[in-house]
Amino acid sequence: MELAPEFVDPIAVPRHVAIIMDGNGRWARARGLPRIAGHKQGAEAVRSTVRACSDLGISYLTIYAFSSENWKRPATEVDDLMGLLRLYIRRELVSLRGEGVRVQFIGDRSRLDIEINRLISESEESTKDNRGLIFTVALNYGGRQEILEAARTFAQNVRDGKLNPEDMNERLFESYLQSNDMPDPDLLIRTSGEQRLSNFLLWQSAYTEFLFTTTLWPDFKREHLEQAVYEYQRRERRYGGSGN
Repeated sequence: MELAPEFVDPIAVPRHVAIIMDGNGRWARARGLPRIAGHKQGAEAVRSTVRACSDLGISYLTIYAFSSENWKRPATEVDDLMGLLRLYIRRELVSLRGEGVRVQFIGDRSRLDIEINRLISESEESTKDNRGLIFTVALNYGGRQEILEAARTFAQNVRDGKLNPEDMNERLFESYLQSNDMPDPDLLIRTSGEQRLSNFLLWQSAYTEFLFTTTLWPDFKREHLEQAVYEYQRRERRYGGSGN
């Protein structure tokens, strides 16, 4: 059911929306198309979602583009995904920059090729002064790996005499995470009917509101985002308290 925009309270939109984009392969298979066709249509959904978030006044959007486990997919599909990523960055960077969107990436870049790393750096550098939506792409990212790396860095600082073990608390630990410059997600959306986090923003999602939709990611449109925001606004966030 399409939701009229006036049902979304512009004052109470979530500050940070995270999305696990799922269903590209099923979308393509249902149409007798190769998987890359689903990924291409999924890239169109990313474009419209970025603009819808900006229009709704959402400050942060984080998408799960490629997990650290996705390397297990067939090499041809991984190559297609990386090629599509290169194309997306080249094609979208000028418009994102012009629309005031700040682009940043989280994840392990060491396994990405030189060209993708160059495009990532160019995207971040050329949009760093923008003051609109902060659009974060999780690429070769894993939540457990992020937590482990933060723990290793803290342990190294302790060994080097820079910190004591007793110094550790939640605020300090968060400063070691790749997401340290953005708030935790208020709303996490997963498409395609699957209901799991799949190693995405594990630490950051402790009090996030989850919304699972059967809509496949390539079919995700502005009205689906509005529906998700409307559902979010109907919930009471208690953060462990007893509520009203």
